[in-house]
Amino acid sequence: MSGLTNPIVLEQIQQQFPDAVLNVSEPFGLLTLELKKQDVLPVMAFLRNTPALDFCFLTDLCGVHFPDQHQRELGVVYHLHSLVNNVRVRIKTFFPEKAPKMPSATTLFAAANWMERETYDFYGIVFDGHPDLRRILNVDEMDYFPMRKEYRLEDGTRTDKDDRYFGR
Repeated sequence: MSGLTNPIVLEQIQQQFPDAVLNVSEPFGLLTLELKKQDVLPVMAFLRNTPALDFCFLTDLCGVHFPDQHQRELGVVYHLHSLVNNVRVRIKTFFPEKAPKMPSATTLFAAANWMERETYDFYGIVFDGHPDLRRILNVDEMDYFPMRKEYRLEDGTRTDKDDRYFGR
């Protein structure tokens, strides 16, 4: 068993990138870092290329949409796993809905290719440098991004439903 722990990972990141980390938390023991947008790829490269850390597996990459967070409406969440050390890290970054761009992580992790296409397809986040960024699960003619919270979930004018029965 390795001695790599969340505090050691965080300390190494903060030594290498002193101004990159905006927030740190550990929900359910998962080290979660919020980074500045421009620092995401350098930190992920550091985590992957440092032999003592060896975060070589991109487990997941997805988009998030929080329409009420001014200038931070859209975001990307990355999950990295150090298989050798059995330690996971979650990295988040947020940016304005009007500038939905991120650099592509395909140069670091080949697995990012499909996940970035899916994130583009559902959230409209453009990954600069992606080798083939186009819709992957929705039709090409679709002119909106279905996972953005831009539409009401229910018709507010309906009178046939009584919210008391739905806990509202």
